[in-house]
Amino acid sequence: MASRIVRAACPHDCPDSCALLVTVEDGRAIKVAGDPDHPGTQGVLCTKVSRYTDRTYHRDRLLTPMKRVGAKGEGKFAPISWDEALETVASRLSAIAARDPQAILPYSYAGTMGLVQGESMAARFFHKLGASLLDRTICASAGATALRYTYGASIGMDIEHVPDARLIIIWGGNPIASNLHFWTRVQEAKRRGATLVAIDPYRSLTAEKCHRHIAPMPGTDGALALAIMHVLMRDDLLDHDYIASHTVGFEALRERAKAYSPARAAELCGIDAGDIEWLAGLYGQLAVRERQPVAIRLNYGMQRSHGGGQAVRAVACLPSLVGAWRHPAGGLQLSTSGFFPVDNQALQRPDLLPGLPALPRTVNMSTIGDALLDAGDGQHGLVGPRIEALVVYNSNPVAVAPQSTKVAEGFARGDLFTVVLEQFRTDTADYADILLPATTQLEHVDVHKAYGHTYFLANNQAIAPLGEAMPNTEIFRRLAQRMGFDEPCFADSDEDIAAQAIVATDPRAAGISWESLKAQGWQKLKLPAAPLAEGGFATASGKCEFYSEAMRRDGLDPLPDYVPPYEAPATAPELAARYPLAMISPPARNFLNSSFVNVDSLRATEGEPHLDIHPEDAAPRSVANGGMVRVFNDRGSMLARARVTDRARRGLVVGLSIWWKKLAPDGKNANELTSQRLTDLGRAPVFYDCLVQVEAVPAAAAVPEPAAPALSS
Repeated sequence: MASRIVRAACPHDCPDSCALLVTVEDGRAIKVAGDPDHPGTQGVLCTKVSRYTDRTYHRDRLLTPMKRVGAKGEGKFAPISWDEALETVASRLSAIAARDPQAILPYSYAGTMGLVQGESMAARFFHKLGASLLDRTICASAGATALRYTYGASIGMDIEHVPDARLIIIWGGNPIASNLHFWTRVQEAKRRGATLVAIDPYRSLTAEKCHRHIAPMPGTDGALALAIMHVLMRDDLLDHDYIASHTVGFEALRERAKAYSPARAAELCGIDAGDIEWLAGLYGQLAVRERQPVAIRLNYGMQRSHGGGQAVRAVACLPSLVGAWRHPAGGLQLSTSGFFPVDNQALQRPDLLPGLPALPRTVNMSTIGDALLDAGDGQHGLVGPRIEALVVYNSNPVAVAPQSTKVAEGFARGDLFTVVLEQFRTDTADYADILLPATTQLEHVDVHKAYGHTYFLANNQAIAPLGEAMPNTEIFRRLAQRMGFDEPCFADSDEDIAAQAIVATDPRAAGISWESLKAQGWQKLKLPAAPLAEGGFATASGKCEFYSEAMRRDGLDPLPDYVPPYEAPATAPELAARYPLAMISPPARNFLNSSFVNVDSLRATEGEPHLDIHPEDAAPRSVANGGMVRVFNDRGSMLARARVTDRARRGLVVGLSIWWKKLAPDGKNANELTSQRLTDLGRAPVFYDCLVQVEAVPAAAAVPEPAAPALSS
């Protein structure tokens, strides 16, 4: 029996970006394990990825091209040949492009984080075509924009040093579920005496294991951060040398923070002012008076409200006020992706775009519902022609995009030509006119950067593609050939593209190439242990910019401030009178966005859609633990099983997500309730800026069983 080990990388949207070892016997992958030698992975994988062979060999894998034979959304397809599929897609796109290529829209995100199978050949194809550009905002753009204005890029501390921290603040995240390898380091720090603090509206699995949990209402984190600044400045818990040498705008920030006393912030956040005083005092005392490392792990949950960008700005200023960057174990991490020297010009070839002043329009992926329903008259905010063709890859927008009812209505348009590249028959795939089978990570080549550590990783192909599945790159390569695109870049192999991904001349990538990477599996960037100890921020000033001149030029408030939620009693009292409960929908532990929902063992562990509700909110609504409830607002509704628990603070309900709609009891998920409004910075969605009402569903009312995903018809 022939057996070999293949070095690979986890492709999913997770900061850990694990190094994998795939055991292959006689051409079949039999085991996926973490690489014990990779300092980030340490041989441990999450439950989801440790079962990756279940995904690759799943009985429902899409393994042949398909065409729709039923109504859109019905999920009825018949198999066709690749020749027919490619010819159909090429001819339809060519006809539309002849009228106006901007009527064609790609839609993709982080179904794979790979630089090859993500936006390389696909971007080249759509750039050459002249299709509309996609503003990829659905997850991280509010925080990324905030960091760009504050630090110059998405840069931060290296989590490998976290065990040495004395205080770790986990702000807006649940790393037990979504950042496992960071959490193992936090546990080590705890064993060494560190204090752990969770800031989260919900008492998550992580918050339960911290020494202190502070639970502000969703969307109020900016006020909390400014109040912490207020205390640091009031009590002179400041590193004046670091501020003078490595920051811009301190005096202006001081004036702004004066307005946010702990008492005022406590009222805005719905928390105790004493908690703010305690946390700010501990943070400043350890960092400034005792010169000990203090760390903040900021995550994406807290940016998903109206003021999410400015809230990230406010939190990101804190380490520079106390000089936390002086220590390898101090500072802040939201993302490390900005450290990676990736050659996006070579990968995506923006030079293929039509020249100025005729650049294609940009469509925001977070408002895809409105965009698809716009008739080209701008009534739903779309600029330019109606969208006539949509090509979806690496995403499942019918499940994950906000205001899902509108998204599904748009996808159901009879005059919309929809192509979906997929591994499974997702909610979105059911609306496809042409469905194309894509490979999983074990079946193709890729190269990965990370946003939670500082290692490039290689993904070597472990097995041959199953059935007739093809990598994204090969699908777009063949479409380009069908459409007569003859630029040499469309003939690049996946190995060629991987070799183009890294800027080898950048000192941070010294000694790293595709050849070395695929042989070794992973290589660490050349960075100082404390990369911002002596400044070196990527801003124009080279400093942490409390006051951002770039923001002023862009017509924005140049200082951090609290921007209240769209949907809250103070800002929308009439709405709050009808829908008095805030709702958030963070990731379920056994799913990753909408990936893995169809893996039987993981879905069985998750059970069914649940809604956590505080006892004092449940009682007046006659909601019993284990009873079925209807959650609703003006945008839609969903059914869920109630869990009456004080893990949800009073005034908040929590629906762990993201379920495939077809696998939920009523064919709906939390995004029926979310809105298409956008954040203050980065044009990102406001998933956690959402008011709802909850009512008990009588036990006698029939709740339909979820339908199994159809395979073929």
